[in-house]
Amino acid sequence: MTRFAIAFSTLALVAGAAFAQELVDTDGNGTYSLEELQAVYTDLSAEAFAALDANADGAIDADELQAAKDAGTLVLPQ
Repeated sequence: MTRFAIAFSTLALVAGAAFAQELVDTDGNGTYSLEELQAVYTDLSAEAFAALDANADGAIDADELQAAKDAGTLVLPQ
């Protein structure tokens, strides 16, 4: 039972952190700017953002965001 409690507590903390750091498209244009991403991914540099921007349009769309997450390139800070 103790292992379950510890595992559940850990899961709750991780889930809580994810909800607390929700990525928001503040201008509603359907993509994410550097500033919008930095609100959640606080260590994201301009150079790293440019590397994630596969089509070089100056914004990260849903496909680019998912590709970065899948590749482990974009990870929530702990």
